[in-house]
Amino acid sequence: LERTHTPLMEEQPSCLNVSIPCTNEQRDKKKRYTVYKVIVSVGRHEWFVFRRYAEFDRLYNTLKKLFPALNLKIPAKRIFGDNFDPGILQPLTCECSFQMRSPDVKDFLQMDKSKNFSDASEDEDDKVGICTNVMFLIYNILSNAKPTDFDFLKVIGKGSFGKVLLAKRKRDGKCYAIKVLQKKVILNRREQKHIMAERNVLLKNVKHPFLVGLHYSFQTTDKLYFVLDFVNGGELFFHLQKERTFPEPRAKFYIAEMASALGYLHSLTIVYRDLKPENILLDSQGHIVLTDFGLCKEGISQADTTTTFCGTPEYLAPEVLRKLPYDNTVDWWCLGSVLYEMLYGLPPFYSRDTHEMYDNILHKELVMRPGASTAAWSILQALLEKDHTRRLGYRDDFVSYLVLIYHPLVDDFVEYFSSISKGFLQISFL
Repeated sequence: LERTHTPLMEEQPSCLNVSIPCTNEQRDKKKRYTVYKVIVSVGRHEWFVFRRYAEFDRLYNTLKKLFPALNLKIPAKRIFGDNFDPGILQPLTCECSFQMRSPDVKDFLQMDKSKNFSDASEDEDDKVGICTNVMFLIYNILSNAKPTDFDFLKVIGKGSFGKVLLAKRKRDGKCYAIKVLQKKVILNRREQKHIMAERNVLLKNVKHPFLVGLHYSFQTTDKLYFVLDFVNGGELFFHLQKERTFPEPRAKFYIAEMASALGYLHSLTIVYRDLKPENILLDSQGHIVLTDFGLCKEGISQADTTTTFCGTPEYLAPEVLRKLPYDNTVDWWCLGSVLYEMLYGLPPFYSRDTHEMYDNILHKELVMRPGASTAAWSILQALLEKDHTRRLGYRDDFVSYLVLIYHPLVDDFVEYFSSISKGFLQISFL
């Protein structure tokens, strides 16, 4: 299996242009005050923020102390508007300084991080210092690509924030799947952190054969674009619905490749949190490709935990339902659920009544059913262990175990897998 990826093309650093074209009056508790509209431009991209004089003055005093050699000045309030000198910001706003030397300038010029952008359902994820401004989410991964570089052929998927289009790059006819997201919808639904997480994970995926890769990303005034691998075999969900169940050798093959992908994410301290047939694609050679990284949680090593309640109901691990701190073993629970579904047609504790299904996940025993081998049941019982500290994969190299013991083509697969892993997995030959 060979898979090539085009390197991410980033724009050359651009300096910011700052201007104040107008003022406006606003009210706060029946008191009127003046705000200044600040237009900020970075290369081809532009946005604006509203700031009061007191905020300019506060920034001025901070920067004057940090950079005394610049001899910064600010006009008096009564003559401020048209007399604003961008020189107070310009020496600090080239990309390097803007990002590294003066976070005060960055905070001042980015869109407001109001409390309207918080999401109570995200619990501790909100405590992570993730920028909530969509403009800055994409700032570091802008590329030279643009919508006019592609012919958009048809819609191949729809989601909450936009759609996925099959597109052909004009210069060479290569096909991509382009995820187009509406900025307004992202902001209204307070989903900036999920888009940020997806972008971060995509940037790390380009070399792994079982994770969809990001080739370019760019934006327009109202949309974000992620140019991804076009995986043309359809969702695993579609094939499972069509065939109802898979023969055990086929299920084993898929599950080993899923374990490879999850193990790689875990090695990067990323928990996937949403493994399900809808998020698993098949490529033209029949290999699986994981996609949709919006629920990923970064920075979770083997010893770390998180508490955010998220995922898909049928595949939630017991510790998530109990709202207890959980670790990356939630992904191994999901893997067991997907394996069970491939063998039997439904997730292990499924019920149309969500409350009953949650109760089943928490309390119902996994009862052995006919139709699967003893080895399959051994793996299912180990993965669907309700106590995560006893679950297969807890502090163990589960990926190596699964590849060596459980894959249907063990000998051929180890040789093949070693050739593509390129250090992503440490395979122990026992």
